Amino acid sequence: MSVFQHMSFDDHERVVFCCDPESGLKAILAVHSTELGPAAGGCRMWPYASDDEAIKDVLRLSRGMSYKNAMAGLPMGGGKAVIIGDSRKDKSEALFQALGDLVESQGGEYITAEDVGISVSDMEIVATRTQFVSGLPHDSGSAGGDPSPKTARGIFHGIKAAVAHKLGRGDLDGLTVSVQGVGHVGYYLCKDLHEAGAKLIVADINADSVQRVVNEFGAVAVTCDEILSRKADVLAPCALGGILDENTIPTLNVSIVAGGANNQLATDEDGDTLKEMGILYAPDYVINAGGIINVAYEYLNLGDDKDVMAKLEEIGGRLTEIFQAADSQGLSTNRVADAMARQRIGRAG
Repeated sequence: MSVFQHMSFDDHERVVFCCDPESGLKAILAVHSTELGPAAGGCRMWPYASDDEAIKDVLRLSRGMSYKNAMAGLPMGGGKAVIIGDSRKDKSEALFQALGDLVESQGGEYITAEDVGISVSDMEIVATRTQFVSGLPHDSGSAGGDPSPKTARGIFHGIKAAVAHKLGRGDLDGLTVSVQGVGHVGYYLCKDLHEAGAKLIVADINADSVQRVVNEFGAVAVTCDEILSRKADVLAPCALGGILDENTIPTLNVSIVAGGANNQLATDEDGDTLKEMGILYAPDYVINAGGIINVAYEYLNLGDDKDVMAKLEEIGGRLTEIFQAADSQGLSTNRVADAMARQRIGRAG
């Protein structure tokens, strides 16, 4: 099937396929929109079962970055790159040098950074071959570095806004939050939630990651199969996307879904189902914008770390605006957010 006929193709400006036999790099780079500025979005490394899975992921993720950057008020468009490979065994210096060459070949229309499976040290290698990279080590007090803590802090502000809107509470003390995925972003979110007095239920495919949050934050560990159906006030998906569908949504036992995973809804209609069930959904690309805000402030020199932290607090207010609009219009929150985002990037039709 042609990429132009793919169900996730959304008038993307550019889709580039790269195969570098010498380094072993097999990657796809997608630029969704440069209407607001250069397309910014991280690079993900994942052992996709098929090329079609990788294509679907990069198309959906790049569109999400357009929406994310637009809703965050950043002068950037949306793009994404994915590497087909296992980050636990397929990494090499040559591979990330080749990735840097791929990014450089786009002439600045795509800016990369860390995403799932990619570390700061990996981006340092990429930066030896291209200037169009962010998420690099930084001096204390300046913007930059690993975006995961900033993503988590933005989600934390978003959860507080959702709790205020849905439950009428101004704090999280005593509330139960189920966190699915406690890797980089999930770990830092657990830290913020624990410090705010929330009770944690956690699950992850990595047993060491689970044990860490159990030891440090008193979390209750459950299996990955159990986490979605456990009773809690908030479910925070922080693993991979597509987890909310016709099979999993009926099993939910929460009032709020608000987490860091991209593309949490399998389809737009799944957002309608959440609304019908009385579950408040925080659109993922709005609540998880903290990382790209950090990247933008570093790359564009928009301010220091204090400025980034202040910008993250705006995420809660932005979500409240979406929640109120959804209530007044009788629509699901994802449809309201999509309409707002498309308006901002000139694709309202």
